[in-house]
Amino acid sequence: MSLPDRKLIKDVFEGLLGRDVTVSDGSPITLDPPRPVVAAYVDPQHNLATVAVMDLPLAAYAGAALALIPRGGADAAVEDGFLPDNLFENVSEILNVLAAPIGDSGGVHQRLSATFAPQDPLPPQIAACAATPGVREDVTLEIAGYGSGTLSVVTVVA
Repeated sequence: MSLPDRKLIKDVFEGLLGRDVTVSDGSPITLDPPRPVVAAYVDPQHNLATVAVMDLPLAAYAGAALALIPRGGADAAVEDGFLPDNLFENVSEILNVLAAPIGDSGGVHQRLSATFAPQDPLPPQIAACAATPGVREDVTLEIAGYGSGTLSVVTVVA
């Protein structure tokens, strides 16, 4: 199973945020505090297929940019190490839209099954997949006018 290329990821973010987004190499995101936002995608048989992990800075900046919330609100979330509900809801929508390029690139339709806020308990299978060094794409996204953070997309290896 393959992963969406960087152009597809960039296109999703730019299309939703209406801002320029620069994509570059990123490093795998850890589940250490402040914990990231984690999304689980399932195949048509409801099997876990992909996990996306968005660090707190990217979640805050993308969530704020989607709703045209001033950068200061996102900066405060990053400083506090806490993602407010409104920013979490916005970033969950971005992760939902990301399901299409994830599925298209892998050749298997996938849909968002669940999104976990930093304070939510994370199921062990999803946590294990997020930490897997296997088939993954780790990118840093710089959102014009807001800031940067990291997104990791990890394919579940059965």
